[in-house]
Amino acid sequence: MLRAHVDAPAARSVLLALYWSGWALVLVSSFLIDHFGLFGLRQAWAWMRGTEWKHPGFRAPLLYKFVRHPLLLGFLIAFWATPDLTLGHLLFSVATTGYVLVGILFEERDLVAALGAEYVKYRREVPMLLPLPRKKAD
Repeated sequence: MLRAHVDAPAARSVLLALYWSGWALVLVSSFLIDHFGLFGLRQAWAWMRGTEWKHPGFRAPLLYKFVRHPLLLGFLIAFWATPDLTLGHLLFSVATTGYVLVGILFEERDLVAALGAEYVKYRREVPMLLPLPRKKAD
């Protein structure tokens, strides 16, 4: 059975720090884009009050200026950064990475349809998952 185990204390510490940093990135990113709206709580609250929920529009706060999907990047970091990799964990990480990448394609298609040229420009200027420098669109 496949099992990769990192024994060196420094390397284990780095992997665990990456793991927890990934989860912190998920949490911070969700609050930056409206944590309660992300989980449908804001929409449910509006429905309970009998008011119409209004979409907040396009925003790219803090981390979203560096990558378009920091929340998903956080998940990927948390899923892959492990000092004890089993075959099951490897299968899970590969499957969820594929799911995230396919999901991004569908999400971005919907965002372009909903937000138009503003999101197209954002997509040209800001990388999807890896915060690598890109040329700014004119």
